[in-house]
Amino acid sequence: MSGHWVGTWACSPQPAEPDDLPPAPFTREGLALADSTLRQTVRTSIGGRRMRLRFSNAFGRTALPIARVALALPAGARAGARAIRPSTSRPVTFHGRPSVVIPPGAQVVSDALDFEPGPRSVLTVTTYLAEGLARDSVTAHPGSRTTSHLLAGDHVQAGDLPGATPVEHWYLLSGVEVWAPPTAAAVAVVGDSLTDGRGSTTDMNDRWPDLLIDRLHAHPDMAGLAVLNQGIGGNRVLADGLGPGVSARLDRDVLAQSGVRWLIVFAGVNDIGTAAATEAAQREVAADLIAAYDQIVVRAQAGGLRVYGATLTPFGGNMPYDDPGGRRESARQAVNRWIRTSRRFDGVIDFDRAVRDPADPRRLLAAFDVGDHLHLGPAGYAALADAVPADLFRHDRLAGTPQHAGIPGI
Repeated sequence: MSGHWVGTWACSPQPAEPDDLPPAPFTREGLALADSTLRQTVRTSIGGRRMRLRFSNAFGRTALPIARVALALPAGARAGARAIRPSTSRPVTFHGRPSVVIPPGAQVVSDALDFEPGPRSVLTVTTYLAEGLARDSVTAHPGSRTTSHLLAGDHVQAGDLPGATPVEHWYLLSGVEVWAPPTAAAVAVVGDSLTDGRGSTTDMNDRWPDLLIDRLHAHPDMAGLAVLNQGIGGNRVLADGLGPGVSARLDRDVLAQSGVRWLIVFAGVNDIGTAAATEAAQREVAADLIAAYDQIVVRAQAGGLRVYGATLTPFGGNMPYDDPGGRRESARQAVNRWIRTSRRFDGVIDFDRAVRDPADPRRLLAAFDVGDHLHLGPAGYAALADAVPADLFRHDRLAGTPQHAGIPGI
């Protein structure tokens, strides 16, 4: 049948820090997830006629043995569900086999499965690990803002998991893809905790990329657009932090994803905020960020993608990022000025203007501030989603010279 594979959901893999490992007894004696069932929910962007899953052992030091996997619809429509609708459960296979062993540093894509979820629907993926893996080999996405459930033993086909331990992390699962019409495509978003959704509501899918999907799908000609959230809390562009930096993970998290046609880059606040608050250090980090953005544009455009730059949002009043001398604010303004005026990006999304306080532009508007003067609440994330022009996604892949698309008033 005519079509192609498009990512409908993704999360960026990163090594599980000690505090993000599965709780006891699911981590014990140097092992994690031995004889454990893990039930996770994700929300699709677009639907399709068939599905396949991606599992990642990107940060594993040893092989990852997965014994069984099943895909199902949850008993309710909300994310974080513990119970499934048993009649919808389908076994997932890998080259026709029910189990798979993923080598260290690798990922695996499952066989295609006859499963037709609707757009913006919640799916349940239940995984059983018999042998487990070394506790320092767990690939995860700690900032799931979605409840997963752990239970000892093999309960892959169970309709419910009474007594399961809830955890707000994703483990091992890194992507869901659908076989979609040729016109369907994805936009990948790389960023930090502002994209990962710190300040959003657990199990409510109100991060700004989620809200962007809802808004864009209100346009009939945007129904085939998927959004892949590749944000990592604490992430930087220039260096590793919590997870590898944007420059280091661009190939895996963007260029290797199925059906990606556009990239939004919204990262850099943590680079500025963690650099010394001296004039020389902030001048250097601003220049280095600009050079890194330029490299991201070059690499992504070489892969046929359009690349959109998002301005960095305010952090005035945040401790420890805000400094009395205002040197970090000067660096943020320098970076934003370049994003707006350099014409290196194929388009600009002015998140700074969308959420700053007009009376004090170095601070977030109080109604959007989650309370730490850096992160946003759901209303703030809605403002970011509303600031993304839908017209940016009505362009085809790049074919030669980029056509720049800004937003009114820049």
